[in-house]
Amino acid sequence: MKLKLLYCPLVILILILLGRPQSANAQTISPLGDEPLVVRIYFADQADLNELANTLDVWEVQHSADPEQRYLVAQLWPDQLAALRQAGRRVVVDAAKTALLTPAVVDAAQQTAGIPGFACYRTVEETYTSLAKLAVDHPALAAWIDIGDSWEKSQPGGATGYDLNTLVLTNQSQPGPKPRFFLIAAIHAREYATAELATRFAEQLVAGYNVDPDLTWLLDYTEIHILAQANPDGRKMAETGQSWRKNTDRDDGCNVPSNWGVDLNRNSSFKWKMGGSSANACDLTYHGPAMKSEPETQAIEDYATALFADQRGPNDTDVVPANTAGLFISLHSYGGLVLYPWGWTTIPAPNRQQLETLGRRFGYFNGYAVCNAPVCLYNTSGTTDDFTYGALGVASYTFEVGDFFFESCNAFTNDILPQNLAALFYAAKATRLPYQAPAGPDSLPVVVTPSLVLSGTQLLLQATADDTRFDSNGWGNEPTQAIVAARYSIDAPAWISGTQTYSMTASAGQFSGPVAAVQATIDTTGWSLGRHLVFVESQDAAGNWGVPSAVFVDVAEQAYGVALSGDDQSGAIGFGNTLAYRLTVTNTGLVSDSFAVTVTPSVWPVSAPEQIGPLAPLASADFTVTVQVPPTATVGMTDTVTITVASQAEPAQQRTRRLTTQVIDYPLFFPIIVYRLGDVFVDKQ
Repeated sequence: MKLKLLYCPLVILILILLGRPQSANAQTISPLGDEPLVVRIYFADQADLNELANTLDVWEVQHSADPEQRYLVAQLWPDQLAALRQAGRRVVVDAAKTALLTPAVVDAAQQTAGIPGFACYRTVEETYTSLAKLAVDHPALAAWIDIGDSWEKSQPGGATGYDLNTLVLTNQSQPGPKPRFFLIAAIHAREYATAELATRFAEQLVAGYNVDPDLTWLLDYTEIHILAQANPDGRKMAETGQSWRKNTDRDDGCNVPSNWGVDLNRNSSFKWKMGGSSANACDLTYHGPAMKSEPETQAIEDYATALFADQRGPNDTDVVPANTAGLFISLHSYGGLVLYPWGWTTIPAPNRQQLETLGRRFGYFNGYAVCNAPVCLYNTSGTTDDFTYGALGVASYTFEVGDFFFESCNAFTNDILPQNLAALFYAAKATRLPYQAPAGPDSLPVVVTPSLVLSGTQLLLQATADDTRFDSNGWGNEPTQAIVAARYSIDAPAWISGTQTYSMTASAGQFSGPVAAVQATIDTTGWSLGRHLVFVESQDAAGNWGVPSAVFVDVAEQAYGVALSGDDQSGAIGFGNTLAYRLTVTNTGLVSDSFAVTVTPSVWPVSAPEQIGPLAPLASADFTVTVQVPPTATVGMTDTVTITVASQAEPAQQRTRRLTTQVIDYPLFFPIIVYRLGDVFVDKQ
């Protein structure tokens, strides 16, 4: 009864007593204490919770049939705590979580990189450096682009602040158009784990190209766009240990410097200011003076609009076509949740069933509860994922990772990273048909025996078709169907025009149930030398084809073989100096082998290894050949040496390179400097 009677005055009390001015002319109300607190606030029902969430910084929600166990966790200043208690609220301070508000900086003095006290999390600058380096080191796979400015940089003069930079990953030599996956992180500044998760995801994709078959085809046939620092100004504040959520916009009327800023995840133009956000510029859920008022929000929305064609009608009930491509995920912390639209209303989104199905795929990997915010948390509005789904029709999600904003490095490395990388890799696989493919079976693991063959060899292809890999973790069950078919394709997935597919059979003789072993025999006659991808997909009784998985098959020339990099080489150096040539030998045979290196007689001294290996099939090794130009040599003289690399098991399998060195007018006894000219290293002495 008490809660019911106090419900109406609550809005007035929050507006008057929460300690935050309403406009530029409002008087500053200082906190009664020096430090914020983390508390449990008990609420009556969902409507009561939503009212609290409009203005409070809600971290967790505990739903329960027992009102004595129904509470939210939020950060308050002492004057806010006093106001709520004066209103008759049951509010309990959580001492343990309050102690975590200011993260310890233990051993920070010994750190050489990372956020102080959290060496596993890169700073804004370190994140940018790492991702930009991927583009420099792998220009065929990665591009680093500027999509807009932070609030600080957008101010007159632009002396401070940051560009909003996005890493675009795809095999640029593979023609498109390709489905697009847009991943953003750290739109709330204090959520340390999110930017690092996005950065590690990018790094693993690049490192896995031509090493992991699934990561290889993902970059061949998908564009992945990663904005790892969506709120860099705010993140710099959070890197000092402050519990900073918003950007750093300071001209909207808040006179409390510690509470400046706009909540960028309440500032989007779709359903802005529809409840679930605050009009008070000092509140941590402040939605801004206008929709899309912040440069960060403008950059994200404009970029998303350029990436994705609008596939949804103008009405809230308009359904997105099932064949719509594209996927959006915003990484947040914390709570262990996979959230899907809507956030602004409890009315189900038109594509709720399909969004739920893909969400339950994510839940299978990361173990998070899969739900929509108004049901398992509270109403939100102006959120990024509501914009990308509501305005553009893109399948959109928010991941709430981990158990705290300043997540420990141990928890990040051992839990958050492996759980969510697997979910993100699945997301990339589903990007082409996110409203269809997740309903179909997975095909894992895919194994081919043998995987290294001579052309004409028969292979055994095996996989497990599985229609059960879903988990809502307490929020409903996903229907599963029996497996009815499986197929494979060679060198391209089935959806590429002109690609032929081949049927696979049930290993047990017939399909039965939602999990089935499948197999096929493949004849490699006519296959070209080198690496091939074999794709496998499975189908359930409802007609759904799942996402593909792939495996490498390497076709060798013969049982024993060798390749030697490059062409014949030439270089020039002064008399009395040394010229070094670098070569790479690759075992192109079917078995491990060692390789003998021989050098034809040379007038000038030559040094080279006598043996390389053993090398596993397809493994490579670099080696160096040095040529010493005698002090007695004269300008214009040349000397040619022939390097032969031969299989020790089959000496007839060999490759040669000719290395020609010329004497030029060059100072003797120059300080030692080594630099690269193509594959030639010059050692000046």
